[in-house]
Order: sequence, then structure tokens, then C-alpha cells
Amino acid sequence: MSGPSLNIADDIREILITSEAIRERTAELGAEISRDYAGKDVLLVCVLKGAMVFMADLMRHITIPVCIDTIAVSSYGAATVSSGVVRIVKDLDAPVADKHVLVVEDIVDSGLTLSYLRNYLFNRKPASVRICTLLDKPERREVSITPDYCGFVIPNHFVVGYGLDYQERYRNLPFIGIPHDYVWASNHNNHKQ
Repeated sequence: MSGPSLNIADDIREILITSEAIRERTAELGAEISRDYAGKDVLLVCVLKGAMVFMADLMRHITIPVCIDTIAVSSYGAATVSSGVVRIVKDLDAPVADKHVLVVEDIVDSGLTLSYLRNYLFNRKPASVRICTLLDKPERREVSITPDYCGFVIPNHFVVGYGLDYQERYRNLPFIGIPHDYVWASNHNNHKQ
């Protein structure tokens, strides 16, 4: 096959994490967050666009009151390889001072974006800043950052699905999968994970 299929699931070579495993782990994370933050003023911050699906499912498993907000960051610009320069594309709407901020992310790989984001949020004087990620890819880490809550540690594979994309495709898959080489072969040296 030479290009992406009309049925996006056909472009997946291997399912790395099933929708059932994601559902179970997300429920566990929600329960853990509910216990850890009981009685606290919590703001969940969804990092757009990749974390949208995870955030929507995660917050339905959190049993304590929370507020939500979104932020969008870019370290890629028009390229698919990180420039290392992070910029805020869409800032938070709500103030974070004195709140316990939980940043919800789809994947932590190099850590550059989350390191920048954590420092950016700390400058606004929150009570705390912690990170919850669906996926952690520690082999790719360039800065020292460890998520406080992690769904799955994965090997250094390019993955899509459940919010993660390649060129804005595959976010709607209900699982995490590894695409066939033909999906990204033309940009093999430039893919961003």
C-alpha cells in the first residue's frame, strides 16, 4: 500500500494498548487523583489537542469537584521536528493562583514542552503543579521530568490514536497503535515522537 487508507484502522500495524486497557487504567488514575486531591481546589489543565480524549475520560472518573481549562502549546511550528522553542498558542482562561493545577497530557517524550509548561504555570503562583499523562516514553527524555500520574510507559515507537495524531489523523482511534511504515515513511526523519 502506498498511502493512508480510507478506514484509518487499516493503517495500524499493531495495537499497542487496547481501548479496554485504557479504560481500566483511566479509572484507576481517576480514583488515585480523587484520593490525592480530596478537599483541595483543583484545576485540570488539558494540553490541546492531543490530551482531549484522555481528559474527557479521566475527569469522568474523578469524584471530587474540579474545574477545567485548556492550554495549547507548540514547539513544532510548521515542521514536524521539535524546534526546542516552546510557545503558548492558547493560554488558560482561569487564574491558577493558590489552586492545585494538574496538567493532563497525552504523551511525555522529550519533556521539553512539559518542563516549559510547568515553569510557566509556577510563575502564576499555584498551590502546586503536577502532571498526569496517558503515555510516558522515557527513552526520548531530554530534560529531567517525571509525570506524577502515568497511564502507561511505552517503548520508543511512533504511536497514534486516543487523541494522538499524525498530521491531524488517527486521533479518533479508540486505542493506541503503531502505524504501518507507509503512513509516515515520506517523513520518516521528521516525525515528532
